[in-house]
Amino acid sequence: MLHEKKSVGVVLVEAILGLFARLPLRFHIWIGRFVGWFLRSVIRYRRDVVITNLSRSFPDKKYKEISAIAKKFYAHLGDIFAEAIWFGGCKGEKGRKRLYNSYLADVSNPETYNELYAQGRSMMVLTSHAGNWEMLGGWFCYNHDEANPFAPGYTTMRVVYRRLKSATWDRVMADNRCNCLRGTGFDGYLEAGEVLRSALRDRDKKLVYVFPTDQYPYGIATKHNVGQFLNQETYAMTGGAALACKLGMSVSYLRWRILDSGRYGLDFVPLCEDASKSTPEDIMRAYYTELEKDIINEPWNYLWTHKRWK
Repeated sequence: MLHEKKSVGVVLVEAILGLFARLPLRFHIWIGRFVGWFLRSVIRYRRDVVITNLSRSFPDKKYKEISAIAKKFYAHLGDIFAEAIWFGGCKGEKGRKRLYNSYLADVSNPETYNELYAQGRSMMVLTSHAGNWEMLGGWFCYNHDEANPFAPGYTTMRVVYRRLKSATWDRVMADNRCNCLRGTGFDGYLEAGEVLRSALRDRDKKLVYVFPTDQYPYGIATKHNVGQFLNQETYAMTGGAALACKLGMSVSYLRWRILDSGRYGLDFVPLCEDASKSTPEDIMRAYYTELEKDIINEPWNYLWTHKRWK
C-alpha cells in the first residue's frame, strides 16, 4: 500500500494535515484539549456508549465517579487526535529525530524486548486501544536508553491494521502511521487479512509482528470466550495469538501508560516464550489479565466509544 500511487483526494488531505503537523507538539496538546471538550460537551460523541461501558466495567463506582472518568477519557481522546496529526509530520530521518527529541513516548525496558529477540524466535507483540495506537509505527524511535538500543532494524517490523471503509482515509492513515519509517527499508504494513499469508511466506525469517487485538469479533470472525474481563463475559478474536501458536513465536503485551498530556511510557510484558506450547485462548486470557490491570489503574486510558461487549 505505501508504495502505491496516491489519489488526488489523498494528496489534498495529506497536504492540509501536513501544514498542521509542522506546528510544535505543545500547540497540538492545546488543540487536543479543545477537541476533547468539543467531543464531550458539544456533540456528546457516543456518550451513551461510553457511560454504559464504564458503568458495567466498574459496577461499584457511583455516577459521579463514572462521569469523572468519562471526562478524563474524552480529554485523552482529544490528545490522541492531536498527537496523531503531529506524529504524521515526523517523516523520514529528520522526523525520527523530531520524534525522539519530543519525549512523547519512551520504552522503559528495551532489555526485556532484546532478551526475547535474542532467543531466535519471531515475536508477536499484542497491543490494545490504550495509549495512542495511531503511533505504533514509530515505537522503535521511542527508546531513550542508549545502553539498550533495540536489537533488530525496522525491516523486521510488521505492523498490522484493519482496512478502513474509505479508501482515501485508509491511505492517509497508513501514511500517517508509517511516515517516520520512510527511508528505513520498512515494507511491513499489513492488512489483517494478509497477515497469515505473509507470515507463512516469511516463516524462516525472524520478524516482529505488532498486532492490535482487543476488538469484539467482527463479521464472520470466530468468537472465542476468554472469560471475565472487567466484570463481563468477553469474546475475542485470537488471530495474533493463533498465528504465534502456529509458528512458535514468543508473545508479549505492549503496555501504554499515560505520564502526562503528550507523554507516554511503554513497557514490554512477556506472556510466553514459545506460543506453540500454549493455546490461543490461554494467551488471550493472559493478555486480557494484563489489560484489565492497566484499565483499573488508568480507567480513562482505553477506547470506551466502541461496543466491546454485545
